[in-house]
Amino acid sequence: MAHKTRPYFFYDVAISICSTCFRKVDAKITLDDDRVFLVKRCPEHGFEKVLVADDVDYYRQSREVFLKKPEQPLRFNTPIQYGCPYDCGLCPDHEQHSCVSIVELTDVCNLNCPICYAESGTHRTTHRSLEQIEFMLDAVVKNEGEPDIVQLSGGEPTIHPQFFEVLDAAKARPIKHLMINTNGIRLAKEPAFVERLAGYQPGMEIYLQFDSFERDALMELRGADLRSVHDTALAHCNQWGLSVTLVVTVKRGLNDHELGRIIEFGLSQPCVRGVTFQPIQEAGRLEGYAHQEHRLTLTEVRRNILEQSDHFAPEDILPVPCHPDAIAMAYALKHEGGVTALTSLIPLEVLLDGARNTITFEKDDSVKDAVFKLFSTNHSPESSAGALKDLLCCLPQIDAPQELGYDQLFRVIIMEFIDAHNFDLRSVKKSCVHIVHPKDGRMIPFDTYNLFYRDTLEEERLAPLRRAVSAGAISP
Repeated sequence: MAHKTRPYFFYDVAISICSTCFRKVDAKITLDDDRVFLVKRCPEHGFEKVLVADDVDYYRQSREVFLKKPEQPLRFNTPIQYGCPYDCGLCPDHEQHSCVSIVELTDVCNLNCPICYAESGTHRTTHRSLEQIEFMLDAVVKNEGEPDIVQLSGGEPTIHPQFFEVLDAAKARPIKHLMINTNGIRLAKEPAFVERLAGYQPGMEIYLQFDSFERDALMELRGADLRSVHDTALAHCNQWGLSVTLVVTVKRGLNDHELGRIIEFGLSQPCVRGVTFQPIQEAGRLEGYAHQEHRLTLTEVRRNILEQSDHFAPEDILPVPCHPDAIAMAYALKHEGGVTALTSLIPLEVLLDGARNTITFEKDDSVKDAVFKLFSTNHSPESSAGALKDLLCCLPQIDAPQELGYDQLFRVIIMEFIDAHNFDLRSVKKSCVHIVHPKDGRMIPFDTYNLFYRDTLEEERLAPLRRAVSAGAISP
């Protein structure tokens, strides 16, 4: 008698968390009709089936091909006691150092974004003191030695009353590249602010919120029509030569049809070095949101980019080896003849085998020439911006001719953050974007920080789970 078959392929076991009570639960990864699902069961709250990718081949590539030996920080900050993700800090069980370290300067913001993962806004009153911020910067340096990227965030960091003193403190430390995460309001309203900011180059970049060209989408995401703010802020950045990355929070059915247009717009702006797309994460004000209805996966964003932009083919948008199932990248060169995608020219073994996320160039002359152009990042002969490793440590670096400028490089990044629905412990352990805890300097993955460690969550949500582990009621 023939046996029945299940309507899917079993791919792997996993450990996840219940999206209701946050306890760790057993899960499995299944492949079904070119889609990848995380299927889990909580003893109290039942089954949950979550779409994690809509492209089986890309998902398997990120799991099976784009693997490199993980890189450790110089030190670990917390012991293994309750088990991942209850020991974040980083603990010795974490598999990746901090490629991006986020220092939040303030809880205050001049917007009240409906999607804010930090629940910042005009109602918040707390700015970190300069002493506390310097403590946080020192914590990053102790963990990383020479941190690849430190992102100043918030709230809205530019409204911190000692903002330029914070920049001075950051510049006084061995930080290779500084990012300022901003909604752009102060950049638009205060030209003198932008002029002063330009004096902190090279090695600094504006991470500019840029979600849509459409009023209704901006109102839904940000609670304000920021179109004129975007235009004026970019005009000022162009005027003063500031490097900018456009950052797009993507919501299904709202602004996902604009991805190609945003890339094209970014390519037309002299100051823009690339676009980063971030699907919404269910955290902060979005907790309890209809996850499956509104959130996009990395592969869906990738598919939209490929369908909406003529500049990239599938082989150009690849997993980033430090966290391949959560970050994808593409590189292009802007030149007089147009735009040339470059990522696919780099041999896979070069991406994977380099020490400290660096590579050497391919011996073939045509590839070598293209790679030379790709990885030249100096603004001028006087610039000390360094190699691409100084800008994005996850990505490759080679020496390159000085005369080729960083302003010719254009990068597209997709960065998917993990929440309680798509939580996969294997992936969480490889997270390389970390937030500095303001009280004790722990380096906590962005994903778990918003789940368990932000504001009062550690006491309200995490402490009961730790007590349950200690009592043997749940597994560590």
